[in-house]
This record gives sequence, structure tokens and C-alpha cells, in this order.
Amino acid sequence: MAGYDDRDGKIWMDGELVDWRDANVHVLTHALHYASSVFEGERCYDGKIFLSRKHSERLLRSGQMLDMPIPYTVDEIEAAKRAVLVANNLHNAYVRVVAWRGAGEDMGVASSRNPVRMAVAAWEWGNYYGDAKMKGVKLDIAKWKRPSPETIPTSAKAAGLYMICTMSKHAAEAKGCSDALFMDYRGYVAEATGANVFFVKDGEVHTPIPDAILNGLTRQTVIEMLKERGVTVHERHIMPEEMEGFEQCWLTGSAAEVTPVGQIGDYTFEVGTLTREISEAYEALVRA
Repeated sequence: MAGYDDRDGKIWMDGELVDWRDANVHVLTHALHYASSVFEGERCYDGKIFLSRKHSERLLRSGQMLDMPIPYTVDEIEAAKRAVLVANNLHNAYVRVVAWRGAGEDMGVASSRNPVRMAVAAWEWGNYYGDAKMKGVKLDIAKWKRPSPETIPTSAKAAGLYMICTMSKHAAEAKGCSDALFMDYRGYVAEATGANVFFVKDGEVHTPIPDAILNGLTRQTVIEMLKERGVTVHERHIMPEEMEGFEQCWLTGSAAEVTPVGQIGDYTFEVGTLTREISEAYEALVRA
């Protein structure tokens, strides 16, 4: 498959659709040097983006948290996403919206005089974890930790927060794993590199409280689904050694959807009934 910079199609960029190969930025773009960038990853099912407006609203909040006001409204972002899907004749796709500080008068740490730019791209994308989604992914345990919210706005979907994700996923893949699980700065179980984590024990669900990680939209959706089924959900701090007593595990995310986990480090989990039920129910919900 061609690289992501060498494809046919259209990308929405700063208010207009441009040819895919022409959607470029200058080498002195501020975001390239200082990570002044926020983004959203979304899934379109049968022509409809799941939780589209919530993603657009979160993008604007992330920009505000980075002192980077995005010059578009939610309605304008929604219209841009629709235009991209139509222009590329896509009905089932992954949608990436990204906003960043561009090149301008500033090229130091400060960038208030540089324009905030935005682009929307979409492409066909299968299971994020490939065949592992069915049999349960294997996770490494990352050596890096999720930072304190006193050091960076951890509730923003900001590019800078993903540097250790890339490093940790590379290390995991080198060991034959699909992904890596982070602890947070206090030593509690946090999340995978791009997905939230859930555990099952005695018919009840346990998931890390999002006080130092992104409170994913898929995470919120799955918690609602579980509660509607009468399943008790504990949002709490989880110590790593507790994983030995959990029976099932899954990941959630817009890209990951609901993906069973078979192993984290030395801890193993069954792809059990509740995991399969929630995965199937989520698949039905996003296409409803």
C-alpha cells in the first residue's frame, strides 16, 4: 500500500479541499518543532461518524487547553468531515482531524502570532490490531509512565502526549506484542498507547479512573452500555499486581473499538462471555 503522503483523494485543509499529495506544511511549522498540535481519531460506519459532534467539541477543548484557539466552530468542523467523506466516496472509514500552530512570525517556544491551522483526512482502515482483535491482543508493560496533570494537560488529546506511546509501541512490537500498557506517575494502571483498559472479576468491571489519562469517548460509551445491562462498574485506582486476579480484559478506543486482551506482561486473561458480549454490542451500536 502506498505511503500516507502518496495517495489519491482529497484532504480538507484550512477551508478547502486539496489534492491529497498537495496537503503539505512548511518545515518551520511550529507544531513540528514544539508539538503545538491536537487531533481527533474517529470512525465512520455506513456513512455516519460515531459520536462525531462529541469529537469536534473535544477538539476545541483540547485546543483551548493548549492555549491554541481553533478558528472553526463545531458546525464548521462537522461540515468539513462530511465534505471529506463525500469527496473520497467513503462510507466506512477512519477520520483524522488535526489542528496545529503553523509557520508564522514566531519560531521560538512562543507562537501566539502564528496561525492555527486545521486539516481533515479520511481513509479506509480495518481492525486496529488486525486478527488479534478476535483472539485477544498481547500487551507489553511500558517502561514509561503517564505524567501528572500538573506537568501537562492530560485531558487534552494533544500530540505531545503520544511521544512515549510511539516509543512504547515500538518496544512492544519488537517483543512480539501488539501494544503496551502504561502505569501512571503514581504507579497505578493507566491505559494502553491509544486505548483505555477494562478488567473483569466475578462479573464486575474495573477500569482506571481518568484523573491522569484521557477519558475516551469509547470508554464513556462502554461504561454506559455496561450499566444499562446491570453490570457493576468500578472506576478506581488499580495497582499492577491486581491484574493477577482479573479474569477478563479489553481495550476501548475509536480506532481499537472494543478489543479483547489475552495477555499483559506475565498476566493472562480469557476472552470471556462479557468481553464478547460488549464487543458485539458495541459493533451493533455504532451501526445503529
